[in-house]
Amino acid sequence: MAEIDELLEIMARLRDPQSGCPWDIEQDFASIAPYTIEEAYEVADAIEREDYADLREELGDLLLQVVFHAQMASEQGLFDFAGVAGTIAAKLIRRHPHVFAGESAGTATEQHQAWEAHKRAERQAAGKDHAGALGDLTANLPALTLAAKTSGRAARVGFDWASAEQVYAKIAEELEELQLACQADDQDNIREEVGDLLLAVTNLARHLQVDPEQALRNANRKFVTRFNAMESDLMADGSDWQDFSLDELEQRWQRVKRQAD
Repeated sequence: MAEIDELLEIMARLRDPQSGCPWDIEQDFASIAPYTIEEAYEVADAIEREDYADLREELGDLLLQVVFHAQMASEQGLFDFAGVAGTIAAKLIRRHPHVFAGESAGTATEQHQAWEAHKRAERQAAGKDHAGALGDLTANLPALTLAAKTSGRAARVGFDWASAEQVYAKIAEELEELQLACQADDQDNIREEVGDLLLAVTNLARHLQVDPEQALRNANRKFVTRFNAMESDLMADGSDWQDFSLDELEQRWQRVKRQAD
């Protein structure tokens, strides 16, 4: 596509040691990685807001990150953009034999199982099979997402609670242990028990087929919306937060919730 070629040419010019942009020239994989993560989140945010004009722009920003990394890799003789595109194209064909090789399609569940089987075979072929069920997880994922993936992988090999009810009991157990740590005023243990509690709640979300990362993002967004509405009410009254007791603020919060519902 002409547009892709133009984008690749622009990136190459930005990185040109003699005539390029000084900022772009001095970047490397590590310095650009945080921007890549940020752009992915901005794509997700545009989707949640159903702002499709913004989504188009954010997808472009994310594509730029791929082009940027590919240009730096090309300069080092590692790979180029064509190699990136070719690798993912080959992977999609390889992992979808029901589409490209005439195999039976089966159900969505069967396709997911087949996808995982292909991934295991690829890990074995690459000599990564020794890493085990959790070996290829990306450590830099958001903590909730990583927790969900970790427990999901463990569940696939049979290490899991049989039902959500058993996870409720685990949450109660972890909450009790956290309360004991708080009573002992042991900050290190408190930190550990909070983590255990969050992990148990993440497991419950998985059993309930809820994405914990998305659920928390939704809860955060709802809280911000309601908090902003309550703050606007205070400003409209000529009041400030310090003018009210916690009980009075709670009454205003409940009123905002009722209005939102």
